[in-house]
Amino acid sequence: MSAIVEMRNITKHFGHVIALAGVSFDVKAGECHCLLGDNGAGKSTFIKIMSGVYKPSGGEVLVEGAPTLFQSPRDAMTAGIATVYQDLAMIPLMSVSRNFWMGREPERGVWPFKTFDTDKADDITVKEMRKMGISLRGPDQAVGTLSGGERQTVAIARAVYFGAKVLILDEPTSALGVRQTANVLSTIDRVRKQGIGVVFITHNVRHALAVGDRFTVLNRGQTLGTAERGTVDAAALQDMMAGGQELALLESSLGGTI
Repeated sequence: MSAIVEMRNITKHFGHVIALAGVSFDVKAGECHCLLGDNGAGKSTFIKIMSGVYKPSGGEVLVEGAPTLFQSPRDAMTAGIATVYQDLAMIPLMSVSRNFWMGREPERGVWPFKTFDTDKADDITVKEMRKMGISLRGPDQAVGTLSGGERQTVAIARAVYFGAKVLILDEPTSALGVRQTANVLSTIDRVRKQGIGVVFITHNVRHALAVGDRFTVLNRGQTLGTAERGTVDAAALQDMMAGGQELALLESSLGGTI
């Protein structure tokens, strides 16, 4: 199966600082490709290039096989690449429905008397959330009353409804408890089964192994390889992320096991 999005030998320089040094990555329809790396590995820079926030200093981005240069995040969204960031860009005191439709509100009536079509918005919001396994008390429920995992699901459901072909999730489980994390991982699995490619950015190896089909490790702006499900375990991925030699030296100096 050909990739929806393919990044070839991507480099990114900020002055004399080399953030990415020839990173290659791709995601296919219906798969969850996990991008793992410790803080400072280059994950954020990489996804900002994929989502159109940054332009690469070198390398090539292909969307469905065609070379593409995004001028802005809007270009990436038009191409079907949606990003859900950690801050989620939601307004806690606004309803789930209003947050779901923010910037794309359905209207009824004729100009200049058009109004927000509340009934349509509420009905679709409830249905889309139910598809993701979330039963709302009502579409007018404030987003701020939802759990962290449920808010993540609202953002994911919104991206899927508006036509995402590739969904980039930036550390979606980093600030969640065990139960909320399980809910988000279940949502990722549902999205993948709809034929959408998922790029799961994380530093948590166990979360990645729970839903990932492929795993690429970033370390200091370079990829250390890509492994498929069943060919690598948590210990090996953790070793690549953290730097095996550094951990071995620390373990030796402490005289025990980390």
